[in-house]
Amino acid sequence: MIPSDHFVRFYNEVFKFLDEKDGLQEYYLEISRHQEFHCLKDFREKGLRGVYDYYLKIRKEENCDLDIILNDGELILKMNTCPSLSKAIDNDAGVCPKYCLHCPGWTAPLYQKAGLYQIFDVMGIENPQCIEWIYEAPERAKAKYKELLKSRPAEELRINFEL
Repeated sequence: MIPSDHFVRFYNEVFKFLDEKDGLQEYYLEISRHQEFHCLKDFREKGLRGVYDYYLKIRKEENCDLDIILNDGELILKMNTCPSLSKAIDNDAGVCPKYCLHCPGWTAPLYQKAGLYQIFDVMGIENPQCIEWIYEAPERAKAKYKELLKSRPAEELRINFEL
């Protein structure tokens, strides 16, 4: 098995290669389709609680400094220090400029299929942090998105719903 330090560096290079070939989005969608097998049923049936439970496991497995806050109809995932991006930054080959898009790239379609509404603040590859908000009600997601636009550039926010 490949050590995680090497794996992160490997898929950072894969992201660069696929981006050059204009295939990165297609790759993210394929990852999303594979993840349906693991979590779509729970996300549909349990809603935000299913997503919450999934990220409790991920936080432990990936040793993330991740705050998981479940409120009424809202789930906030705040990555204080992303171990994956941290490893990619510590790489003399450089970070793929679209590195952080892999998370919303696979989660957004999955959440959409589960009837959940996501706002993902990428924050940029120079800082291994991000935050996302997931809602059960589209009007709450739209209101949060409009609020965030007052302090964040739209290009740093990813959404999986129509305005």
